[in-house]
Amino acid sequence: MDVETMGPVDYLVIEFPGNRMTGEGVPLLLDLVERGVIRILDLAFIRKDADGTISALKIEDLDAEGAAEFAVFEGASSGLLGDDELREAADVIEPGNSAGIMVYENTWAAPLAMAWRRGGAQMVASGRIQIQALLAAAESSA
Repeated sequence: MDVETMGPVDYLVIEFPGNRMTGEGVPLLLDLVERGVIRILDLAFIRKDADGTISALKIEDLDAEGAAEFAVFEGASSGLLGDDELREAADVIEPGNSAGIMVYENTWAAPLAMAWRRGGAQMVASGRIQIQALLAAAESSA
């Protein structure tokens, strides 16, 4: 992994209520990868039982439909997701649910990031505005 040529790296934790991973978004995710918009660096799955017990899931542990949909990402592991990160992800999901944790490079931004680095700039902060905050802001201004 050549960090000098990479775009910004983000992560997502997607909660699946009732451990139902349907794979519905996988074709859209694949499209982003195939078009070079993002590159998947890590993909992991966890389950949080009703008693709070956390277990890592492998793609083959998913139901047949989920396993088939996610099989293309098997082996996506850069080493950025370790046990500590999986525990942190488990802290934000409810018992009885599962989650997918994805670390991805924004490859669309790599040329811009490289140009800034060549000019001596560096990213000092980044963030994301959650959709719930956007909805609340839209409702309050209406």
